[in-house]
Amino acid sequence: MRVRRCATLMFEPRERVEFSLDSIVSGGAGLEKSVEWTAFVPHQDAEIPVDAVEVAALGAISPSEWVELSELKTHHSPAVLDLLLDKQLLIVEASEADRRDSKLRSRHWRPASAIMHYASRWRGIGADDNKEDLSETLGGQIVDWQGAPPPPIRERVEASARLPLPRKEPSAFEALLRKRSTCREFDSTRALSLEQFSAVMLRVFGAYAVDKPTPGISLLKRNVPSAGGLHPTEAYLMVQHVAGVEPGLYHYHPIDHALEPIKAQSAAQAAALANRFVSAQSYLANAHVMVVMTSRFERNFWRYRNHSKAYRALILDIGHLSQTLYLAATELGLGAFVTAAVNEVDIEQAFALDPFEEGPLAVCGFGLRVTGGS
Repeated sequence: MRVRRCATLMFEPRERVEFSLDSIVSGGAGLEKSVEWTAFVPHQDAEIPVDAVEVAALGAISPSEWVELSELKTHHSPAVLDLLLDKQLLIVEASEADRRDSKLRSRHWRPASAIMHYASRWRGIGADDNKEDLSETLGGQIVDWQGAPPPPIRERVEASARLPLPRKEPSAFEALLRKRSTCREFDSTRALSLEQFSAVMLRVFGAYAVDKPTPGISLLKRNVPSAGGLHPTEAYLMVQHVAGVEPGLYHYHPIDHALEPIKAQSAAQAAALANRFVSAQSYLANAHVMVVMTSRFERNFWRYRNHSKAYRALILDIGHLSQTLYLAATELGLGAFVTAAVNEVDIEQAFALDPFEEGPLAVCGFGLRVTGGS
């Protein structure tokens, strides 16, 4: 049996503090502290407890060279190696763990980015876990608990030392910017017109041209910038209230400007799933259209292999698209939102996405505002 260490993992020492009667008896404070190690392992999408001996053993085993297990046991405790095999931190050749680990390797993730991405994904988070309203957080006593926040503006010089800049009369574009705001009240009693829906999708996610700079490479031309011109962001849709479009899950084809049906939903099913997507933020869940913006990691990392800026570029991509959506929706008199407080794992399962290859970083949505609403 041949084995090697998994490709990507990070160890974090965590301090555990527990009540100790022995500490009190001996004149102490009644608290006992201990250090526990946790391994973050993207290929398992998990945090795994380990001890210092296991950490040391993993540090001495190659992640690239296959070695006979019997040979390793002449240098390391067989009992420790068995534990590492059970935890799939030590990978057996041709096993399911090897398949997943190899898939992660082949996608050219930078290890630090892979760990951060997998450690920040949510599943099953609901309203009680996801309070964004400051008046509700910590029972409305957030300042008492956490102290005052940093000031809204950082001032580097006295007011008298600032150099005033000229102001011009607002243009039509500035007026549009000032109208832009996050919508938290969508009118689900009215359907969004097919024309409005189509216009937003085309302006934001559509491709107006395809450039082929060299054989075998196609680059989309969109209304937003993208690192390397790769445009790795895909638009997956939860449609709820659009005239002429049945409720359900769709994928948007940016070249053909067309919907690709993935799974039909009843109105009730769509509402429940939308609520789960945005972690029970009910004021967003009834948007007429919800757009899950997913990053095709393998497309971006194909060019920027193990690159320290590659993951950051993906986040910028999402930002460009979400704010263009705000402008496109506002110009049509529609409301819009964007949120990163989403249940990524639930979304991946709904759209059958492999998180090594493609996964959601944020969800945006748009639709008809409630008259007089926010």
